[in-house]
Amino acid sequence: MYQIIEPTLLLNTSICKANIKKMAERVKGWRGDFRPHFKTHQSAEIGGWFREVGVERITVSSFTMAKYFAQQGWQDITVALTCTKIHSELINELSANINLNILVEDDETIQELEKTLKNPVGVFIKADTGYNRTGINASDLSGIKKILCCLKDTTKLIFIGFLTHAGNTYYARNKEQLEDMVEPALEKILAIKTFLKDEFPLMQLSWGDTPSCSIYNNFYGMDEYRPGNFVFYDYTQVQIGSCKMSDVAVCLAAPVLAVHPQRKEIVMHAGAVHLSKDWVELPSGVTSYGKVVKLNGLEWDTGQVVGEVRSISQEHGIVSVGEEVLEQIKPGDTLGIIPVHSCLTAHLMKQFLSNEGNFIEMMK
Repeated sequence: MYQIIEPTLLLNTSICKANIKKMAERVKGWRGDFRPHFKTHQSAEIGGWFREVGVERITVSSFTMAKYFAQQGWQDITVALTCTKIHSELINELSANINLNILVEDDETIQELEKTLKNPVGVFIKADTGYNRTGINASDLSGIKKILCCLKDTTKLIFIGFLTHAGNTYYARNKEQLEDMVEPALEKILAIKTFLKDEFPLMQLSWGDTPSCSIYNNFYGMDEYRPGNFVFYDYTQVQIGSCKMSDVAVCLAAPVLAVHPQRKEIVMHAGAVHLSKDWVELPSGVTSYGKVVKLNGLEWDTGQVVGEVRSISQEHGIVSVGEEVLEQIKPGDTLGIIPVHSCLTAHLMKQFLSNEGNFIEMMK
């Protein structure tokens, strides 16, 4: 048995594969294409598990990630990052070997890219349907028309359609709240299709976020779906209602460094460099950086809760515990932490130790 002496990200392969299969079946029911986002796992081996359910097209969050997965044989990749003129060389390198799709949201970038690109690339216009991060406002039809007029004159940028990320669904805490966020966003993106259907009858709509794809059941009019976090899920998704605690496929195993009975706290070797500084507010009002549970070898038991990570520094996590639990824990013990944001935790840890005892590497 592998001895854990430093923070190690455990992966339950059965749960992970079950999450992949379940999402693939959901998307199939909506009669859309499944283009999962690989930013969560960033792993060639886990990417192969998606091939087992028929996935051929993927989404990534950077050109470095696109290059990594292209080297693993993936030939149809969307880089879900708004492009600018500084990305020209990277786009040229990738588009010479694979079918590459990129995102744009302004006419000046389109003009600059057209001058420097060497190969045709697919183009999605990024539409903001309520998240207020990147993308042209989906209700700005005149602005959208301006961008499309610019794309009409390009030979290297091939217009595909509109892509949106309803990231505001991460703020939902029940199905009703989520529906109140999803339905206006759907109406906005579908309105664009109605507005342009005569001029662009083959236009596609791409939708992606784990909460809505896990909970919402009334999708229509979308051509593809790009959820990513669902492959592992996490403590935040449990709070949203996207999954049950038993659906979370990763857990950070970390040693206990110190026990402080007078404070009813334990100190774990698990800080911001392992968990990130993302936190979630629980229904009780408590701020948590992760739920601490007991381990059984390389597996964890969500039914045996130790406490919540209440604060973190670079290498340390402070856990509040009850007296009955405190008596059972000693320095040198190893406990598990269900991460608040599995995407960030995985990115920080850079590899997984499966419950079968094998290390699974990620993109370096």
